[in-house]
Amino acid sequence: MTDEARTPATEHQAPAAEAPAIEATDLKRGYGGGFEAVRGLTFSVARGEVFALLGTNGAGKTSTVELLEGLAAPSGGTARVLGHDPYRERGLVRPRIGVMLQEGGFPSDLTVAETIRMWAGCTSGARPTGEALAAVGLTGREKVRIKQLSGGERRRLDLACALLGRPEVLFLDEPTTGLDAEGRRDTWELVRALRDQGTTVLLTTHYLEEAETLADRLAIMHRGRIVLSGTPAEVTAAQPARIRFTLPAHVPAAHLPTRLRAAADGTRIEIRTHALQDDLADLLGWAREHGVRLGGLDARSASLEEAFLDIASRTEDTDAPAAPKETAAR
Repeated sequence: MTDEARTPATEHQAPAAEAPAIEATDLKRGYGGGFEAVRGLTFSVARGEVFALLGTNGAGKTSTVELLEGLAAPSGGTARVLGHDPYRERGLVRPRIGVMLQEGGFPSDLTVAETIRMWAGCTSGARPTGEALAAVGLTGREKVRIKQLSGGERRRLDLACALLGRPEVLFLDEPTTGLDAEGRRDTWELVRALRDQGTTVLLTTHYLEEAETLADRLAIMHRGRIVLSGTPAEVTAAQPARIRFTLPAHVPAAHLPTRLRAAADGTRIEIRTHALQDDLADLLGWAREHGVRLGGLDARSASLEEAFLDIASRTEDTDAPAAPKETAAR
């Protein structure tokens, strides 16, 4: 038998799946007094994907991001960024990521240009100062001191510094806080452009519209755990749709089709359903058959805000706080 005959034919084999850019497995972070801010998170972010972490204050978002950025060691589980431990292999990870913290903490007497040049000196292959500032809309503000910038302009500068090294993975912690509506949408366009160029983005945000607009997938955290995740459409699909209308005063709600689970407040009716099209068709058919006018008819699918508020309203937690494991020595 010839060597060619013995050699496996590999050209028709499917390529191996590309490893995630970010991967957390049973990730935990404990603090003193037995408090666990991060309680066993498992999720992954594909390369070139925008992934949003949502949650109320204290849900554990920032604690999670700090573990992935390598700023702290987990008390349990593992974190991997671009295939490496971001804490123990910081030298392999740090040059390939960009980080935008909630607070930049730049010296207030430096100018914008001085700040960028200082940060560029700590960044491998930093892009030109003008290019970085143009990307975030700070052209013309080079000579302005940090203390003279508005809150929104400081956030733009934070983002410019995060982008200096052309990162493969970009961490954005509340990136548009303090920005006006125009600045927020400019930032969204920049994030979309980065994703289109192959950059992986993990962001935390309090703006639900921001997550719904930008994220390919998202996860909602509550008390240190992920309680709901998926695409924005999948997350909202878990909540019932809503049909609202007003009945004429002479038509009691009891006359509605019995299969429609209607709640009445006087003549104002609300129906919550996971079968919006079918139930709306039944309602309109009933109204036509009985000659009933449905005032103010409004039918809409659930929103991300409704899913978020449903989770935020949950107060019961049967899990007792776990004592943190010993944190690895730094």
